Amino acid sequence: MSISANLKQQEQQHKDAERRELVKRQHRKQPTCAAESLTTEKSLIILAGVFMISFAAMRYIYMICPELNESEKQHMKIPRDIQGAKMLGKVLDRYKDMYYFQVMFGVVAAYIFLQTFAIPGSIFLSILLGFLYRFPVALFLICFCSTLGATLCYCLSSLIGRRLIKYFWPKKISEWSKQIENHRDNLFNYMLFVRMSPILPNWFINLAAPIIGVPIYPFTLGTFCGVAPPSMIAIQAGKTLQKMSNSSDAFSWTSMGILTICACLSLVPGILKNKLKKKTQ
Repeated sequence: MSISANLKQQEQQHKDAERRELVKRQHRKQPTCAAESLTTEKSLIILAGVFMISFAAMRYIYMICPELNESEKQHMKIPRDIQGAKMLGKVLDRYKDMYYFQVMFGVVAAYIFLQTFAIPGSIFLSILLGFLYRFPVALFLICFCSTLGATLCYCLSSLIGRRLIKYFWPKKISEWSKQIENHRDNLFNYMLFVRMSPILPNWFINLAAPIIGVPIYPFTLGTFCGVAPPSMIAIQAGKTLQKMSNSSDAFSWTSMGILTICACLSLVPGILKNKLKKKTQ
């Protein structure tokens, strides 16, 4: 009887273990399935709604800005080129001392808005922050805005953008997914590398990362640290903003060489870790 009871107990424990494992698998699949179940039309509608709410918030920030004269109002817009950054810089520099935090909040909000919706133009705001603020303040603001905006973009893509991303960039998604699998054990270092190198545009990294299984922790930390070196170059360029003729003036061959070296060095820990792992096997 005792043997039969033990067998029944073991069988019951085995069934319980299988049941718990099944629940865990279903729990892991739920977010992906929910996101995948959204049709392309629904995803576009939700995305448009989120964008309009965010745009309305940006308009509100503009409305509560200090009172400007007519010649200044025409320059109060997100710069699309270096000339726009120059004119906006002149206006904001005039009001920065009297309305320090209001000006800072306005630029930060615009920066996060661009990053969240993968809209090009944040390079001009990086240069502008370098023009307006001291180096440490500008560096922290750029890293903070880049990270928060990228993380919000990551979340939007994960929740409502899966079908859209796979529809528009299936080949790129497939290629980068293979690269991620090759660096699965060293994702933080790999995120540093892609942020510092021009291999992939930042907007694509933000959109594709959740689709191919990059966890949010290495994504966020890798972004905060990885954007620092190129941001330093943009800040330095901001100190001579009024002398610049185009955005390419910010990046010399020397600065690009330094970024390339930093990007390659970020991969060294992962390479050494893999070699050590192979030796111990």
